[in-house]
Amino acid sequence: MLTASEREQGPIPATPQPVIHVEDVSIRFRVPRERIKTFKEYAIRRLQRRVNHDDFWALKGVNLEVNPREVFGIVGRNGAGKSTLLRVVAGVFKPTRGRVRVQGRIAPLLELGAGFHMELTGRENVFLNGALLGYSQTEMQERFDDILEFAGIEEFIDAPLRTYSTGMVARLGFSVATAIRPDVLIVDEVLSVGDAPFQEKCKDRIDMFRQQGACILVVAHALQTIRDMCSRAIWLDHGVVQATGSAYDVATQYHEATRAEPLPAERDPRLAHMPISR
Repeated sequence: MLTASEREQGPIPATPQPVIHVEDVSIRFRVPRERIKTFKEYAIRRLQRRVNHDDFWALKGVNLEVNPREVFGIVGRNGAGKSTLLRVVAGVFKPTRGRVRVQGRIAPLLELGAGFHMELTGRENVFLNGALLGYSQTEMQERFDDILEFAGIEEFIDAPLRTYSTGMVARLGFSVATAIRPDVLIVDEVLSVGDAPFQEKCKDRIDMFRQQGACILVVAHALQTIRDMCSRAIWLDHGVVQATGSAYDVATQYHEATRAEPLPAERDPRLAHMPISR
């Protein structure tokens, strides 16, 4: 995705107004101590003041800024708060503390296929999902052929979505969500779906958005994906930022702390004499 020179130079210089500004953000969830099976039981216990909660802080004092034309990565174990952070930026969750400012149109790829109706056809779901993302029917009609071509499911477009494979649903979901270039693209583990050629198409489209001025937030467990695509990254653990900086350095620190996966030395972009593969 990024060229060797881009990775060596680091992120594009900051602008006076970052596209994404997360300032001292914390998120608290209240978890009942006892298992309550029904809403009726919960309502009765609540009226009787017999519901005891524990506070769970999914994020604690997170700060970050993302600039135009920057791909910013987030790494961490399952439950570290990565997806919660993306949902705060997307406006799904409201911070318990702190504030988030985002400029421009957001395309949140938090879960490909979210908002699809399995009994409707692929064609009908294109317009349904587009409407949920804030696109007009005219906008979706103008881009319908491009969506279909990118997804590569032309012969199945009028079949019910329940007949699609998981990969086909993911392809259609990504195609719809990226049909119109956003100012902010939020990608949560969606680059691991589909076959290898489709994953490359997704990465190429993300890179095209970056070149056109969008900023991208990426969550991925594959550290090499973070190193290849991102200029900067943060490492979250139990909702706390453990490290922030260049994507290579953060991925290396996370790997050394967790032994998450092998990171071949020949993929180090700072080793100019060695080839960097995609």
